[in-house]
Amino acid sequence: MDILLVDGYNIIGAWPELRDLKNKDLSSARDRLIEKMAEYQGYSGYRVIVVFDAHYVKGTEKKFKNSKVKVIFTRNNETADERIEKLAIDLSNIKNQIHVATSDFTEQWVIFGQGALRKSARELLNEMNLIENSIEKKVKKIQEKKPVSKIPLSDEVAEIFEKWRRGDQ
Repeated sequence: MDILLVDGYNIIGAWPELRDLKNKDLSSARDRLIEKMAEYQGYSGYRVIVVFDAHYVKGTEKKFKNSKVKVIFTRNNETADERIEKLAIDLSNIKNQIHVATSDFTEQWVIFGQGALRKSARELLNEMNLIENSIEKKVKKIQEKKPVSKIPLSDEVAEIFEKWRRGDQ
């Protein structure tokens, strides 16, 4: 299984859309990143874990799932880098390939030394853009296709049936 560990605040700081949002509302930037990672997870099949540093959110360590994406806020006095390194070691086995998304050069080399593959914030953004474009094209194709009917219907009758189906009588 492919597992993507995401350094949340590093990615937020590197992606223009999220960086602009962070300047207005950090919580919204986190939520938007999690939404994007849920799309990434659904499309790619990777298991995604987003790690945020605790110093932005006071309190004890928190873990939760949002859209099947696991989100971790580290303990006080623990950085996201430390938690990602620990997760990379704990999750690494013959069945898992660990990928780490961060633009922190030092973190990339530490992770690379542990056998994980690195993915820069720019690479992840490019991948995300390709995924969103692909999803958009598939949705347009589906919307453009007319439902196939075994009985030939005029457009007028098909429109009446569609209204009935939707309850718009």
